[in-house]
Amino acid sequence: MDINTITEVVRHPSDRPGQDWRDGDAWLAGGTWLFSDEQPHLRRLVDLTALGWDSLTAGPDGLQIGATCTVRELYAFAAPDDWTVGPLLRTSCEAFLASFKVWNAATVGGNIVMSLPAGPMITMTVALEATYTLWSADGSERTVDAVDFVTANNRNVLAPGEILRRIDIPSSALRKRYTHRRFTLTKMGRSTLFMIATQTPGSDDLLLTITAGTTHPIRLAFSTMPDADTLTGAVDAIPADAWFDDPNGKPAHRHHLARHFAEEIRSELAGGVS
Repeated sequence: MDINTITEVVRHPSDRPGQDWRDGDAWLAGGTWLFSDEQPHLRRLVDLTALGWDSLTAGPDGLQIGATCTVRELYAFAAPDDWTVGPLLRTSCEAFLASFKVWNAATVGGNIVMSLPAGPMITMTVALEATYTLWSADGSERTVDAVDFVTANNRNVLAPGEILRRIDIPSSALRKRYTHRRFTLTKMGRSTLFMIATQTPGSDDLLLTITAGTTHPIRLAFSTMPDADTLTGAVDAIPADAWFDDPNGKPAHRHHLARHFAEEIRSELAGGVS
């Protein structure tokens, strides 16, 4: 779609583009959402792809994902053999309501900052205990936990002119056991509920992340595997207004699914492994 209010496109921004931020600006990376709808409030696009950020960097501390990394690049990434959650990266890409053509342009950072409940890059990074590096308009930077970034449907902690620069996933999370459950109304539809659970090797702990069915990510942490009643009680304790309501599912339906899948996950991971 043409955005007929745009009067300027900054193709080669400074290395810290937020310092030139002005009202009516928008960051441009993949643009798969930006060009899909009218944007009458926008006047200028700032192209981040020209900055040449590294897409994926694997090291002893974990995985760094540049905000402009495309979904296609993440899907094609070959994780080290000892990163047991490697297949989860591909599974999360497959949870997009998008064709492979969109994967070639859509970015990991773009999906996160859209902050929609069904954003699978949000699910993945919250479940894997990631942190986000944010660049502020004044030239400073800050780090936030992925679980704290999204605050509501299409809302997050970014201030005007602030930008998501990088996602860091720690190696400890990449070596965990994991399982997941996802429900959609149609085979290729938007997620009604997406849940990922991880467990530390040699432990019977449980870290359960609930997204898509909630307006912001919910993460339930247990130092030891809870019994069925305790886990159900933790799901039931999620505030009623946190359950998302849209054509893909009513809050009661999503709550029911979360209870059902939580018990399946608990049974699958119960006992841990050495």
